[in-house]
Amino acid sequence: QLSLFRFTVKRPFSTSHSSVDSKEIKKFQLLAHKWWDEEGEYAALHSMNDIRVPFIRDTLLSMSSNYDLGNPLSGIKILDVGCGGGLLSEPLGRLGASVTGIDPVEDNIRTADQHKSFDPVLAKRIQYKSSSLEEIVEQSVETFDVIVASEVVEHVADLETFIKCCSQVLKPEGSLFITTINRTQLSYVLGILVAEKIMGIVPEGTHEWEKFVPPEELERLLESNGFSVKSVKGMLYNPLSGSWSWVESTGLNYAVHAVRSGARAQSHATDSPLQTDRQQHSAGTAG
Repeated sequence: QLSLFRFTVKRPFSTSHSSVDSKEIKKFQLLAHKWWDEEGEYAALHSMNDIRVPFIRDTLLSMSSNYDLGNPLSGIKILDVGCGGGLLSEPLGRLGASVTGIDPVEDNIRTADQHKSFDPVLAKRIQYKSSSLEEIVEQSVETFDVIVASEVVEHVADLETFIKCCSQVLKPEGSLFITTINRTQLSYVLGILVAEKIMGIVPEGTHEWEKFVPPEELERLLESNGFSVKSVKGMLYNPLSGSWSWVESTGLNYAVHAVRSGARAQSHATDSPLQTDRQQHSAGTAG
């Protein structure tokens, strides 16, 4: 979901001052009440659940031999970073996970809290906090089995600090799931000009093309900060059908699954034999 982390570079884990850009907060506050309008500004994020939720679920189940069919993610602690109104937190909670959703925009958290209250099961499984990621690092070291950061990293000011924070709050061997947008000519034309300015699929001004992250850059940052990248998959949104699909090209949107190396193996994060299993994503960066 859309989020607004603005990390301070000099003191990355300081909580004494805000890491959030106040101009961005105002921009997203205006839309905070619209999260659950499936036909509105966040329609594309609603339909993204059709592929991102199974991707997270199936990846986690493939790593576990023991799970409850009715609640397959039962016992798994998930941190949803930049949770917005809870569009991804809720389906993960329905799968049995214990979810903590954080977002620096208080109005987003208010919307998310209100919506989960309609379902007593979700009310027990999900807790929301108005917080940035680095604000919860100190009390949450090695707390979570899984972190999801969906449509978030293209809004952070210091991506390496963000990834370091993710590593700190994840348990060893914990999973990090990211969905984001590549920085290509195609993503500028379709992601900014068409999606924002022409078709209005995304509210105008939501994205800055310069902050889109190429998968190669994201992988390098993950690998150098103790993660082993397991898969990179291209995603494509069809505005006519309003649906998402997996594609070979990562020229527009893509998803990444990475695993935090165990404490002993951290210095050898890039030597994992599983590297060879990674899905190749070099199939053209412009579609």
